[in-house]
Parts: sequence; C-alpha cells; structure tokens
Amino acid sequence: MKKRIRLGLLRALKAAGLFDRVREGKWRRSRLLILCYHGVAIDQENQWRPALFTTASRLRERFEMLKQGGYNVLSLNEGLERLQKRDLPARSVVLTFDDGTVDFYTLAYPLLREFKFPATVYQTTYYCSRPVPVFPLICSYLLWKARESRLGAAPSIGVPNETALHSLDVREAVVRRIAAFTEQQNFSTEQKSELAAELAERLGLKYQEILRKRVLQLMNPAEIAEAAAGGVAVELHTHRHRTPHDRVLFEKEIRDNRNEIEAITKTRPRHFCYPSGDYEQVFLPWLAELGVESATTCDPGITTVNSPPLILPRFVDTTGQTALEFEAWLTGVGALLQGGRVKPKRQPRQAPDPHLVS
Repeated sequence: MKKRIRLGLLRALKAAGLFDRVREGKWRRSRLLILCYHGVAIDQENQWRPALFTTASRLRERFEMLKQGGYNVLSLNEGLERLQKRDLPARSVVLTFDDGTVDFYTLAYPLLREFKFPATVYQTTYYCSRPVPVFPLICSYLLWKARESRLGAAPSIGVPNETALHSLDVREAVVRRIAAFTEQQNFSTEQKSELAAELAERLGLKYQEILRKRVLQLMNPAEIAEAAAGGVAVELHTHRHRTPHDRVLFEKEIRDNRNEIEAITKTRPRHFCYPSGDYEQVFLPWLAELGVESATTCDPGITTVNSPPLILPRFVDTTGQTALEFEAWLTGVGALLQGGRVKPKRQPRQAPDPHLVS
C-alpha cells in the first residue's frame, strides 16, 4: 500500500513539472547523487536476492536514463572534489559498485565502456585469488535454488536433521548451521568449497555448471587490473568484507585490502565503502588515520558540501526500484521527499552479516 501511494505521489509530481524544476534548479546543482549497485545477475541471483542484484537489461535502462536525461556522470574523486569547490556541473551523478564480483567485469564493465561512464568498484579482496564462490553466499543460493525440495539429514555438512527448504528463515538457519560447522572444524577455503559441492549434490544441483558460470565469485587480479586500466577506480571495501570493532583487526582489514588493491592496480586507494553499509562512529577516526578520504554508506540521501566525508549517503538502486523512483532520485525529488538527510545510525547488529565473510 505504501509503495502504491508513493508511486501515485511521484506520478503526480512529475506530471506537475516538479521533476524538471528540481533537476534544473540550484538546489540539485549543489548536490551530488552517489548511486550504489551490488551484483548483476548471471543466473537468477536477482530473484534470489533482489535487494542486492539487478539485471544487465535493467542496468542498461538506467544508463539510458542517465544519458537521455543529460546527467553528468563523474568519477567519485572528481565529484567529491568539485562538490567541495562548489563547482559541480548540473545534474551530477557518481556510479559505485560494491564487492567486485565477477559479474561487474562481464556485465557492468562492458556497459560502462559503451556509455563512456566512469565508475568506482569497492573491491573486497580475500576471494580474488581463489576461483571459488563466496562460501556463505553460495550455500544460501544453492538452498534457494532447491527451495521446493527437502534437504536430507547430512551430518557431514553440519545438518543433523531433514529439513524442508520452502521458508527463507529456515534456509538461512541452515546456512548458519553449515557456517558454524565449518568454523568448528576449522575448514580451509578449499574444504568449504568441497562442502558446497556436496551440498549441491545432495540438492540435485549441477555445481560444476555454477562454477563454470562463476556465480558469486569475485573478479580475479587480471580482471581487476584490466578494469582499472580501463578507467574504473578500484577502492577499499575491507579484505574479508567485515568491520571488526577491535581497532587492530579493523586496521588490518583496511591495510590488507589496500595492499592487495595497490599490488594489482599500482594505485593507492583512498576511498572506502562500509561492508553491508554498517558503520559506527568509532570507525571514523580510525579511517581518517589510515588516510581514507571518503567513506560511503547505504543510507539513502544526496551528498552536499556539508555531508560528513566519512558517512556519505547513497541511493541503492535495486530490482525493486521502479524507473519512476529511480528518476525521482536522479532529479533530486526523491531526496527532498525523505527530507534530504541521512537517516539516524541504527544499532549494531547482534551477529555479523555473512554477506561476503569467508
């Protein structure tokens, strides 16, 4: 119901000419919209996690809207520098992609080259030299693909009882049990991949086909280097997609991540994105001391000259966002409707998000 009301309001505002007036006005010109994308579906991942994955056709449509609307797509570095100088061109937008999965290289990067748009990839690095899917994600994905079936008791992978897989909550509970089992057994990355293969076999899925398609794998060093040479800025996202509250461990995540990226791209990354969008105030001085110049969140908003540089808002474009909602944010109307402010920081999670944790 709320979605329907919101779309009705947006249609009315657009028909009244507000979209055009805000887009061309001084208010929008003094603001930088940072767009956020995660993955581009190779094999139905957008149906599995619509909040994280879009499709190549949808991404093309978004790029066409940027082009037809006369939006100035800037690199993150240029956008932030010109924002501080109060020298932004009209309708300024930045494109960012989180995680650095291989679908960026195979699906998003060719589109960026076609449209001649600059972009930033926030690259997590632990799996870059490991040609296997990210373990918690592939387990969740396999269970989703088999959601109409049952998983028999499988103590060898940490599942003691037969389980029906129709419920999301049940599937995620199975993922947690499997992850806990691998931690208890101190499994290596290779052993975890073998366990994922066993899980796929028990579910009647073709794991080798998933490996061939490189579903839920990260770009390898050669692909990252090629994208960087082609103009993509490769920036920080932690080594293992985690932000420990222990300062020593937090700094290690950043340093390991930076060292990997610098070795591959021969450039020193200076910008950061919080994994899963989760941040705490205590992280800010740590990042500043590590030479990080900006840090983006997943909090919805549009960036102004007064935005704290280490808590920058973004608009996360997902499968569930309509073209009208996307246009509203491009013009600035979307930001106006939500008050133009970053929402208050939520409380820390009780358990780490396994999104890309190894």
